[in-house]
Amino acid sequence: MTEDNLISVEDICEQTWEPLYRFIYYKVQNREEAEDITQETYTRSLSWPGFDRIRPGRYMAFFRTVAMNIIRDRWRRKKARGTNIDLDSIAQIEAADNDIAETANQQMFIRRSLDKLSDDQRKVVELRIIKGYSVSETAKIMDIKAGNVRVLQYRALKSLVTIMKEEENCHE
Repeated sequence: MTEDNLISVEDICEQTWEPLYRFIYYKVQNREEAEDITQETYTRSLSWPGFDRIRPGRYMAFFRTVAMNIIRDRWRRKKARGTNIDLDSIAQIEAADNDIAETANQQMFIRRSLDKLSDDQRKVVELRIIKGYSVSETAKIMDIKAGNVRVLQYRALKSLVTIMKEEENCHE
């Protein structure tokens, strides 16, 4: 590899590491695992023989594909290994989570809590959290700026936590 290639690889990594890490973190919801997968993604990607033939605008798509393959492999390994569960240690409340009635109650609790948010807050939570739209997609749908979506989401989630705690305390 020439020195020019090393600089370009460094630039590629510098430009893509943050969005790639966020993408991976969103999928695994664990900081350490996201860091490991991000590092493994770069290691596998940069050592792939055809990496130098990828068009400059396609690096992120390639990295995401590699990352998803790594994530799927890890999920498969975890699933194959299984999880050891001590049935005696499961509390009755945890066991009730599988009960259909309990699930319905939880859904109603969440719906009641969401209904107490302002219309914009409820809409941003539904679009971002429930439906999984990106910030830019949500901004376009709601006809507001991306920064406003982030602020609205932060405030909505903060309010939702307060509302849910109050609801929970009322029913105890």
